[in-house]
Amino acid sequence: MACAKKSTDQEQRENGFVTNPADYVNPFVGTAPLTDPEFIGYTPPKDWRVWAGLTFPGSSLPNAMVQLSPITQYGSGAGYEYEDDEIIGFAHTNKGHWNLCNLPILPVSNGATYPFKSKFKKDTEGASPAYYEVNLNDYGVKVRLTSTLRAGIHEYTFSNPEDRNILFDLGRSNNRVNSWEIEQEADSIISGYQQVGGDRISFYAVLNTAIDSLEENHEEKGGYALAQLVSGKAPVTLKVGLSFVSVENAKNNLHKEVGDKNFDTIHQQGRKEWNKLLSSVQVSGGSEKEKQMFYSSLYRSFLWPALRSDANGDFMDDAGTKQNRDFQYYTLPSLWDTYRNKLVLLGMLRPEMTSDVIASMINKGEIRGFMPTFFHGDHAASFIASSYLRGIKDYDINKAYDLLINNAYKEGGTRPHIAEYIEKGYIPEPDIENPNTETVASAGVSKTLEYAVDDYSLAKLAKALGDEEKYEDLMQRSKNYKNVFDPKTNFMRGRLDDGSWVTPFDPQYPYYEYMYREANAWQVSFFVPHDMPGLVNLYESNQRFEEKVDSLFTLPWNPEHIARNVSSFIGQYCQGNQPDHEAPYAYYFINKPEKSQKILDKIIKDFYGVGKWGIALPGMDDAGEMSAWYVFAASGIYPLSPVDNDFIVSVPVFDTVRWNLPSGNSFEIRQDGTSRKLSGVEWDDSPIEGYFVSYDQLNAGGTLTVQTKE
Repeated sequence: MACAKKSTDQEQRENGFVTNPADYVNPFVGTAPLTDPEFIGYTPPKDWRVWAGLTFPGSSLPNAMVQLSPITQYGSGAGYEYEDDEIIGFAHTNKGHWNLCNLPILPVSNGATYPFKSKFKKDTEGASPAYYEVNLNDYGVKVRLTSTLRAGIHEYTFSNPEDRNILFDLGRSNNRVNSWEIEQEADSIISGYQQVGGDRISFYAVLNTAIDSLEENHEEKGGYALAQLVSGKAPVTLKVGLSFVSVENAKNNLHKEVGDKNFDTIHQQGRKEWNKLLSSVQVSGGSEKEKQMFYSSLYRSFLWPALRSDANGDFMDDAGTKQNRDFQYYTLPSLWDTYRNKLVLLGMLRPEMTSDVIASMINKGEIRGFMPTFFHGDHAASFIASSYLRGIKDYDINKAYDLLINNAYKEGGTRPHIAEYIEKGYIPEPDIENPNTETVASAGVSKTLEYAVDDYSLAKLAKALGDEEKYEDLMQRSKNYKNVFDPKTNFMRGRLDDGSWVTPFDPQYPYYEYMYREANAWQVSFFVPHDMPGLVNLYESNQRFEEKVDSLFTLPWNPEHIARNVSSFIGQYCQGNQPDHEAPYAYYFINKPEKSQKILDKIIKDFYGVGKWGIALPGMDDAGEMSAWYVFAASGIYPLSPVDNDFIVSVPVFDTVRWNLPSGNSFEIRQDGTSRKLSGVEWDDSPIEGYFVSYDQLNAGGTLTVQTKE
């Protein structure tokens, strides 16, 4: 398999801690498919590629504008699928979510014609943070890629010095291209743009060799331009600046960040930047695979959201107006997924950027009148409230609060069915005969549960801002999860408008948007992270709750139940999608953490770095949520209820985990004992009652000792 490039100093250690964590990052993790029906949980229909990461292996800096990555096929999650053997371009933006992959460029030679593509062999492909390389067999070109925040740097070594061409495949991306333009500004300079939806991605490209001709072809699908270079034996360097504002800004970005620096200098700067960020969490002990999965997961957690401000501060807002403000502008985070853990990690390690992300969200919200969300729920409430309560405050919290209040009380915005939710205390499902996985309805159970979490989060913010009236109302609403709990079945269950339960009812059947969002009843019935003791109290006894959680992890998945992004099971539990990622911690609330640890250890050991090539993930990484889950679970702390800023403690994978915080303080998590059974927790040698440690404790620095017993 292709693997991360290793530096000669990989084995260096400081008191047992990894000192060059970039060595352990494998950007190919998450690019391969799941193929084993036993692991997936069902036999995929013909031509289905089960989602197993949807990540990309290209070059990027943390949360950069540019992600310079190979494309093997458009219309796929990240444009790159590990099992493919042809490359059709190198695009400059990526996320892994069926979008972006803008401004694809490809070096071609040997009389290449449309459609342009080249075979490649895996043993010539390699990647590491801020670096990617491959040999294009058909064209006889060795490609090396690196990048800065706003620029991509290509190096092409042509084996045929008489036929050197560069394809600007501007008619294609992972979304429909509305229009594109390109022009040659000078002997070695090309500029233009690609318009995709509401985004115009401008570029300014400089070569180290002259362009003999630039020909446009608008007859083929999408169209393209082909630059023919003068003959020469030296490697070709192509430096490409990007901007979402203008070509002039793209030129300025390239000048400010790259200028006359050569490829290797840019690459080493990028590697240094990643080592600095990844060294924020140092591990000691553990296996080689565990270290690779840990740092690959930490790396993947810091690729999205992506920068959209130029070097001069300009950015294009959601209304298409150029702005220049006192913050860096970022894309909207994938809130439905990442509020659970990844955005907490972002706030812990990059608090200044977190403030900018929130300021960007406020900017977007002021255009709409509502704070934006992503996909489902209103989890900007949790993200902003938890950040503010942790002391991340460099933005207008009053504007943010007003927009979040609009979300929580007004129709037509971020929370569909909010009037019904307020009136009834739940969101009813329409009475549909014979619904199936694809049925589109209100997803009322999932929305009710998510809105209850969001209400709790907003209530905590209201309290901090002195709004007692809203605090009381929202805190009462945060108990609405009880209104979709059926005490006869102990499931969260859909209700009709008249209050009756949706019947017939199969708790094992998965839905995309009927009662549940990408889940079945088992997978959402423990989703009350803000009030787990309250959930336990809905059961007849702790024993009944324990039996229910036991069944979640032991009742076999029905292989006839097929949903593309619901896969990789332990019983009914699905690690391959987000809705039940909190469930492994449920045993803590009946004082049986050892049962949670058994599940956590199985997930960490058996569900990451799997499949034919040992690099697949159990499901879609969703902008880093799957990865951040691993980082926290392997570290021994997890933000079960993010807004409470308390971390539930488990047994770490490593002997010691040291977190080096931006404040200058550090805390360590150490295991005292050799078993995997948690028996107690100490903070700076003083016992902690229960299993939680606060963010304030961690941020002040100290030692968390996790005691275990045989």
